[in-house]
Amino acid sequence: MKTDVTFKTEDGTELAGWFYRAAPTPAPCVIMAHGFSATKEMHLAGFAETFQRAGMNVLVYDNRNLGQSGGEPRGEIDPDQQIADYRDAITWVQGIETVDAARIGIWGSSYSGGHVLVVAAKDKRVKCVVSQVPLVYGLENAQRLVRSDHWAGLRSGFAADRAGRLKGEPPLRLPVVGENEGDPCALPTDDSRAFFQGLSDANRGAWVNEITLRSMELFTEYEPGNWVSKIAPTPLMLVVGRDDHLTPADLTLRAYENAMEPKKLLILDCAHFEAYTDGPFEISAPAQCAWFAEHLGAQS
Repeated sequence: MKTDVTFKTEDGTELAGWFYRAAPTPAPCVIMAHGFSATKEMHLAGFAETFQRAGMNVLVYDNRNLGQSGGEPRGEIDPDQQIADYRDAITWVQGIETVDAARIGIWGSSYSGGHVLVVAAKDKRVKCVVSQVPLVYGLENAQRLVRSDHWAGLRSGFAADRAGRLKGEPPLRLPVVGENEGDPCALPTDDSRAFFQGLSDANRGAWVNEITLRSMELFTEYEPGNWVSKIAPTPLMLVVGRDDHLTPADLTLRAYENAMEPKKLLILDCAHFEAYTDGPFEISAPAQCAWFAEHLGAQS
């Protein structure tokens, strides 16, 4: 059974999501959020249903300022705030009667795949973590995505945006993906454009193709891979796309080498967005579910 839910963070922002109730109860709970600008409708239901069938409760929610969740300014993607929201989500589900508060898992993918590394390192209420095709080293990742001759202009834009916001002006904005190859945007890869432009209405949710420029500045400063060695003894599973060039596989493999046991690595023969669907999903979702079930003690 899936129900629409809302819950409030510590600062009062209302986040919207789905809660999948497990049976029998009380049971473990896996908390899930999507990546950079993405909404819960973008192929997260399949993972949540897989975990639910294995006897786990699941909370899937939209990050603040995005989708159906509240928060201002719209399109602002602040990794530190999203990390805090994961921790508030943990607190919220621990108060649900069907949830065993001592058996909490967290799941993230792409940008939120980085978030769960930080949360698992900081918050020992987390008993198991799965990080799929994660961002791990923000500056190095951004340098691979942004042409070198564009960096000076990007940094000038960051400075101009800061000056404007200090004067009370609205934040500068840019598209998540461009209409055509070469258009200025946050995610300038062909597969990013194809993924977001190819979504059906059902899989689009309340997604808007626009973020604040400050979101990109924060992206370049975000280094969740620095936390990976501090996750143990919490069990960690990293899922890598061999052909991923949005969050490149070699960066994720570097982070895996720095992680302590217990840990597990799953390498999929796919690019970044293919991890959510079709063949790679059929391999990955059961493996992720088995990892959660093993370490959270789920009973279907």
